[in-house]
Amino acid sequence: MTDLTDLTIATARDALRAGETTAVELAEAHLTAIEGAGALNAFVHHTPDIARAQAAAADTRIKAGDAPALCGIPIGVKDLFCTKGVPSQAASRILQGFKPEYESTVTTQLFGAGAVMLGKLNMDEFAMGSSNETSTYGNAINPWRAGNSDAALTPGGSSGGSASAVAARLCLGATGTDTGGSIRQPAAFTGTVGIKPTYGRVSRWGIVAFASSLDQAGPMTRTVRDSAIMLGAMAGHDPKDSTSADLAVPDFEAMLTGDIKGQVIGVPREYRMDGMPEEIDTLWQDGIEMLRDAGAEIRDISLPHTKYALPTYYVIAPAEASSNLARYDGVRFGHRADIGQGDGITEMYEKTRAEGFGPEVQRRVMVGTYVLSAGFYDAYYNRARKVRALIKKDFDDVFAAGVDAILTPATPSSAFELGSMADADPIEMYLNDVFTVTVNLAGLPGVAVPTGQDRKGLPMGLQVIGKPWEEGALLNVAQCLEDRAGFVARAEKWW
Repeated sequence: MTDLTDLTIATARDALRAGETTAVELAEAHLTAIEGAGALNAFVHHTPDIARAQAAAADTRIKAGDAPALCGIPIGVKDLFCTKGVPSQAASRILQGFKPEYESTVTTQLFGAGAVMLGKLNMDEFAMGSSNETSTYGNAINPWRAGNSDAALTPGGSSGGSASAVAARLCLGATGTDTGGSIRQPAAFTGTVGIKPTYGRVSRWGIVAFASSLDQAGPMTRTVRDSAIMLGAMAGHDPKDSTSADLAVPDFEAMLTGDIKGQVIGVPREYRMDGMPEEIDTLWQDGIEMLRDAGAEIRDISLPHTKYALPTYYVIAPAEASSNLARYDGVRFGHRADIGQGDGITEMYEKTRAEGFGPEVQRRVMVGTYVLSAGFYDAYYNRARKVRALIKKDFDDVFAAGVDAILTPATPSSAFELGSMADADPIEMYLNDVFTVTVNLAGLPGVAVPTGQDRKGLPMGLQVIGKPWEEGALLNVAQCLEDRAGFVARAEKWW
């Protein structure tokens, strides 16, 4: 039989049900792989005891014939999800020592479906970053290397640990969160599949908040089919989350026919940016031809407010972060700074936050506080909210005109070297989100699919954007793209 770590969720499910392997054997194979992959720094909290207990319970369910699709499947959980009794730090020093007494809705549903948690995964601090370089645990490393270079590459951010772990065969799937591209960009950088569902499709309860009107959890896997299976277990209405949609969850996997004949695929002219690398443009053109060959109609479309998306996002997201992160005060949980004699509560707040928050989080909190302040609220925050409505209307108009899905690049480049942007203007890093933030601002579903490699052999991905609540149809277009691209490359093991 194939090496157990080379299985996909779908093939592992079939092997478990056929009795070709057991959940315990599957878990042990991945725990061994994790032990040998310390150089990637993908897993930051290890939970082998939980994994073994959950795997044993999964085997019992499988033998009894009570086995959902994810039963016995080993996964990693991004450190942003609260897991009962397990450190849940959001990769921040300010939450050091925090072990929740409750389980997030997403992990509750995954464990209810029989998934096996191998551990918690690295990420950018409070999910603020595009390279996984803001983590209190240190950088997560991409398992891919550029050509013959030994330089460490970013796995993307903020779900960098999730992307790295899935690409390196340390788990069969992982949870991620996407506020401005934090599932799709890392997926594109690591040759994996990542879907950001429609806002409200997956509960946010028990996920440490960054920007509440933008955050959405989703799966990161090696195939489109695996993403469909895992999303089915993660999605669903949750009364504890006021933004959760009370809609039935369809069988996403059953919708993967790969047949898109007669569908209209939009290609937005505004995504052809000045200075776009030729390799990204070629990848996009190849994707267009693949979908055309599959019988889709390709239509040129306009999303005129796209050019305002990044500035709009970088007003709204920091504003919401400023509000959400005000709760970290050193009083109730997490880190508290030592204070001197004569210091009051204000000094304690100041010192705790100065010690607990990293530079990028501090920057965004300060930007957010500024745009929400009395003299600037209308000039910045209210104006950004109005532009956001216009961006959403652009998509609504395109879909109303008969477009079924939209095809764009996922990222403006392949993975870059860690540290290469350390001295750059922060805006250069923010430009990594140029193709992804519109989807969060509009609340739409989007998926990144690996479809090619650059001249250095690094993976590159395309993004498909779908109609709200139509993740099944979106994944079907992604399936067609995956089938035709035939991407099977994988990172050569060096760790």
